[in-house]
Amino acid sequence: MPQVRIVAKNFMDMVASLPAMKLDSLYDNPFICEAILRSLPPLAKKYVLQLLYIDSPIAAKSIGEWVLADGSTKHKVAIDRLIQLRLLSETFDRKKDSSYQLNPKFQYNLRKHIVHGGILPREPMPSNITVRLPKLEELDAYASEQWECFLLHLISSSEAGKTINIRPSMMKVFQRGLMSQRKYLMNYVFFLTFDRDDKEPPKLTESGFQFLLMDTNAQLWYIIREYITNAEESGVDSADLIAFLLELSFHVAGEAYNTNTLTEVQRSIIRDLGDLGLVKLQQGRKESWFIPTKLATNLSISLADTSSRKEGFVVVETNFRMYAYSSSKLHCEILRLFARVEYQLPNLIVGAITKESLYKAFQNGISAEQIISFCQQNAHPRVAERIPAVPENVTDQIRLWESDLNRVEMMPAHLYEEFPSRDAFEAACDFAREYGGLLWEDSKRMRIVVKAEILANMKEFLRRKQ
Repeated sequence: MPQVRIVAKNFMDMVASLPAMKLDSLYDNPFICEAILRSLPPLAKKYVLQLLYIDSPIAAKSIGEWVLADGSTKHKVAIDRLIQLRLLSETFDRKKDSSYQLNPKFQYNLRKHIVHGGILPREPMPSNITVRLPKLEELDAYASEQWECFLLHLISSSEAGKTINIRPSMMKVFQRGLMSQRKYLMNYVFFLTFDRDDKEPPKLTESGFQFLLMDTNAQLWYIIREYITNAEESGVDSADLIAFLLELSFHVAGEAYNTNTLTEVQRSIIRDLGDLGLVKLQQGRKESWFIPTKLATNLSISLADTSSRKEGFVVVETNFRMYAYSSSKLHCEILRLFARVEYQLPNLIVGAITKESLYKAFQNGISAEQIISFCQQNAHPRVAERIPAVPENVTDQIRLWESDLNRVEMMPAHLYEEFPSRDAFEAACDFAREYGGLLWEDSKRMRIVVKAEILANMKEFLRRKQ
């Protein structure tokens, strides 16, 4: 999927930013150690496994000889990542030559986990206690439905359906940075608050559209990152939350786990994760339990690779007609952001890219490159192999229509004219220029236009000159 600005901070960067004591405490759990190992770049994984049974420091020069000369950049990236996560400690001798040694706690627990395996804090519940558990196919369908409904709340709450309620704690996370608010309304960070007389819905921001361009794994980790940040503001220990989420990925999809084995904070987290489709909650006569879906069990795997390509569904023709082979409401709503959807069949969405639909997208902060990239990355397999996947006349026209809107830049300004003398006019020009607020001047008619932001300073200057 396209690289977008809102995922500039990787989830493991958040882990690396934890205080040293909290980061070291994560490595007490062998399953966390395995999850961290999975998240590393390939070369960093190789270094960890080669150092796993070496107890003494290794000279940096020796490790540098493990790669070819053209791999120096990857070598530096791998070493930097290991140091950030405190997996490697760097020491210097009297000659200022550096050496590296693997984190002893991480080393011990990873050895133990590789050789002997590990036992999770909770075991699956016996089948005679649980009611009929959903099959894996049913569980996958449930996870997809929950996740799609969750994303539909971002685009259009009316399309999300009334049968699934999203908890306010998750909506806080979901709306952070992805939804715009009216300027004259109270600017809450999380909640979208509107006057009773205001019926205009919140709009998707540029970051929100970028979020929709990401694949499911990247979207999931973005939401998880924001969820952790929100939990920290509520007083929840981020290290404990990260440990629980990574540990959850090692549970077995489709198995039932008793919620009584969880702490009160973890029960609240599980309810939130149920909104995302990571777990399915069920209630028996006496016991309640949660069932992890593949979204949860793939969490630690998706840390290492979020770039897997999904099968595309969009076909764009040279006449600007667009066909999307999908039955998803979510896909239909995404396409409405920049195209005119004409009708939707059970497995086909038919529409067109028009000047009016693109102008609406541009005004909402969606760029031409984002639209083109979306169409290319989601191209149907029949057209994805051809070059280009989207006709050149279509991409060129999309860029031209965007440039039409960017030809004139609107800026609040003030016009000054009828100066009493040439000296007063030139002094005003020099003053406005010095403050960086001079936009235009007509020396013949003695008129100037200045930015609105220096209006107070300009008034004071002219008052003193009178």
